[in-house]
Amino acid sequence: AGMEPGRPAHSPDSLEFTVENVEKALHQLYYDPNIENKNLAQKWLMQAQVSPQAWQFCWVLLSPEKVQEIQYFGASALHTKISRYWGDIPAEQYDTLKTQLFGQITRFASGPKIVLTRLCVALASLALNMMPEAWPAAVSEMVRVFQAEGAGVDGRARCLALLELLTVLPEEFQTSRLPQFRRGQVRGALGQEWAAVFPLLQQLLRQADSPGFIKAKVLKCLSSWVLLDVPLNESEGLLQECFAALCDPELFDTAVEAIVNAISQPDSQRYVNTLLKLVPQVLQLQEQLRQAVQSGDMETSHGICRIAVALGENHSRALLEQVEQWQGFLALVNMIMFCTGIPGHYPVNETTSSLTLTFWYTLQVGIVSWEFQAITAPCKLQSKPCPYLYLVSILVFLEQYTDVKNSLMDLSRSREQAHSTGVDISDTLMYVFEMLGVELLSNLYDKLGRLLTNTEQPSSWQHTEALLYGFQSIAETIDVNYSDVIPGLIGLIPRISINNVQLADTVMFTIGALAEWLADHPVMLSSVLPLVLHALGNPELSVSSVSTLKKICRECKHDLPPYAANIVAVSQEVLIKQIHKTSQCMWLMQALGFLLSALPVEEILRNLHSLITPYIQQLEKLADETPNPSNKLAIIHILGLLSNLFTTLDVTRQEEEGEGAPPVKTAPPEPGPNPVVVVLQQVFALIQTVLSKWLNDSQVVEAVCAIFEKSVKTLLHDFAPMVSQLSEMLGQMYSTIPQASALDLTRQMVHIFASETDHFPPIKALFELVTSVTLTLFQQGPRDHPDIVDSFMQLQAQALKRKPDLFLSENLDVKAVFHCGVLSLKFPEAPTVKSTCLFFTELLPHCADTPPIGQVVQEDGKLLLQAVLEAVGGQASRSLMDQFAEVLFALNKHCFNCLALWLKEALQAQGFPSSRVSTEQKDTFSQQILRERVNKRRVKEIVKEFTLLCRGLHGTEYAADY
Repeated sequence: AGMEPGRPAHSPDSLEFTVENVEKALHQLYYDPNIENKNLAQKWLMQAQVSPQAWQFCWVLLSPEKVQEIQYFGASALHTKISRYWGDIPAEQYDTLKTQLFGQITRFASGPKIVLTRLCVALASLALNMMPEAWPAAVSEMVRVFQAEGAGVDGRARCLALLELLTVLPEEFQTSRLPQFRRGQVRGALGQEWAAVFPLLQQLLRQADSPGFIKAKVLKCLSSWVLLDVPLNESEGLLQECFAALCDPELFDTAVEAIVNAISQPDSQRYVNTLLKLVPQVLQLQEQLRQAVQSGDMETSHGICRIAVALGENHSRALLEQVEQWQGFLALVNMIMFCTGIPGHYPVNETTSSLTLTFWYTLQVGIVSWEFQAITAPCKLQSKPCPYLYLVSILVFLEQYTDVKNSLMDLSRSREQAHSTGVDISDTLMYVFEMLGVELLSNLYDKLGRLLTNTEQPSSWQHTEALLYGFQSIAETIDVNYSDVIPGLIGLIPRISINNVQLADTVMFTIGALAEWLADHPVMLSSVLPLVLHALGNPELSVSSVSTLKKICRECKHDLPPYAANIVAVSQEVLIKQIHKTSQCMWLMQALGFLLSALPVEEILRNLHSLITPYIQQLEKLADETPNPSNKLAIIHILGLLSNLFTTLDVTRQEEEGEGAPPVKTAPPEPGPNPVVVVLQQVFALIQTVLSKWLNDSQVVEAVCAIFEKSVKTLLHDFAPMVSQLSEMLGQMYSTIPQASALDLTRQMVHIFASETDHFPPIKALFELVTSVTLTLFQQGPRDHPDIVDSFMQLQAQALKRKPDLFLSENLDVKAVFHCGVLSLKFPEAPTVKSTCLFFTELLPHCADTPPIGQVVQEDGKLLLQAVLEAVGGQASRSLMDQFAEVLFALNKHCFNCLALWLKEALQAQGFPSSRVSTEQKDTFSQQILRERVNKRRVKEIVKEFTLLCRGLHGTEYAADY
């Protein structure tokens, strides 16, 4: 029984791989409407293709009377056998196979095209496998065979078949599975064969009677060969033919591809003389480019732009170093700038100008790496203008094109993407600034001054915005304190007539970028602060005005008390009118926190009272209502405002804290309670009321915890008066409904108050309580709460780090905590596993100094080792191997004698941790691990190596990405 259309096939294995069955399966694949039958046929055909019988049936399937789908399958089967199963072909059959393939290609030279291409790919694969020993001068032989008359095949068809073969040869090389050493050999052999290809291509392009379709094929063939790093000077003649072909619409696309591929080869920068000859040829395309832009021919303008950009992007350095040739290079830059200005704006309907951004980006990287002195010295000697300032004025001009000007309706939608373009330009300005310094700022300032004072010729807002953007880019990254133009700039800003949202935004961001400068020159605050406060009332300027105010309040807070009342009043007004979205409201509260920090305590309390009272009243009302989605959002919003205010409201100054060290305060605090504590104590009962109604809702609980967490972080030890009541509230909360945020807040308190004997008892009681509640949760099934387990492990790790004697308490079940850790290592969630590994790396060093820990590790350490080995054996993601390696390292360092025994016992088990590793490999791994007690990096390498063996990935391309 064969495979009949419309009837399910037999199981693929039960059919012989004969010509008849292959044809039936192909019929089923192409014409059977039943998708299941198609899939069966597809599967069977794939098996047929790799079967030994394929050598018999593929030649029969290529018979002239067969339909093209069948012939195509025959040719594909040949390619599969040659490319993937080369080792199965006896060497004495190479020549026969070659002759047969030449014959078939000649026979199919007139079509069908898909079969011809497949046969060419098969012969290409054969050539690559035989080169250079078994088939020296393969390409020369191909050219000779197809140029010979005869076989009754039309000369043009033979010529096209040869070009198809020569085109697929380099392509097949790029995708072939040749081993590394063979790739080098074959690439070398192909490089030598270019000498046989070049004259043929040149002759065909220069022949007056060559039809367009042959020339197009020649250009495709050239494109393919230049990707093999053919020396640029050797393809120079052909490139000139390509430039000539750009006038022919039929050849335009393939000529562009060939030129761009040739110029873009990494090796081509060695051929500076050839590159210099290409510059005038590219510049000659400007007229064709202008006409294309005028007639709206996007394809042509895009293609020419690609050529100019390829030359500029890959060879800026080589060209700029040729001092005598600067005119040519700057003309090329001008041409690329013209491309950037082609109508159609990024990113809505533009292809050409966005393409040029890679050039500006490369130019920026080039500018920073060039020897600036070497390039500018000749300018100074010959009193020539330096090309850098010219490039800068271009970059500033370019900034106009980073947004859509066609319609303001597109503005908000495109701004985010468009400013990703702006980043490239600002980066470039930065590099130029590093070399030109003050000269660049003066240059920008002069331009802006001329623009704003020229009454006869009103400037476009884009130009003003571009210059401001230049200032903003520089001020954001570099200390502009020594520049004498900034006071002038601050003086010019109020003169800008702002009639456009984008310009207003850039004015705001520029003021924000100058916040540090304003802190050193507070007398200038009065010039810009009114502009910022005015902008706060405009919802369209929400992001820029609020972030600028926040920067000013952070940097200049000690100079702001005279303006404080005004800033608070305007902020309150915009908050009440709800002008800003949630995240901007939060930033605004942070700004006010910075501002209030610098005031005397009684003024802080007075301002806090007027600022917070409306929200407290609102919260009281909401606390009485029955919970529903809309009042939940309002509650979270108010709690968020308080959190953000307390994040920055810091009446003492904090020093930068060292990694992991408990933070310390400098500056002596003012007498009396901290203003934040005063407010927290006033609202504590209200917060408890809110909590009691919303205990089930993790978002509300999170928002409540955030208030205290931010306050603890800011206040540090000043938070002490709150410790007792907060610990009690957290304990009640967590006992009723465990939530991760409560554990995170407990962790903060352990971190900050660990060394304070007076305040630690309530925290110790809280720690023991949440540990015991979480252990109960583990008995009920922790898998649904990976976030709680994650936070729990982080809390335990923090306790071990800051207060290990918590583990001496009779109320803490150390054994149970250890077992929960072992369980948590098997969670599918990576963050949870990372936190658990951290817990064990903190726990194991205490084996010696904390008896309960020493005892549990002694008794159950083998379980931990088994869990780690299971993970390395393939149960955990490969991205976590470094963390598991750290646990192994800690075991080796702190429990060496036990580890040697445990490793031996655990790895004895058959197939553990993976059936893919042999006993020898396990022994080697074990010895390597036990040897490394000092070098953690080496342990990580050993674990990576072993996990690849366990997963069967060793030596594969997956391993290379690792």
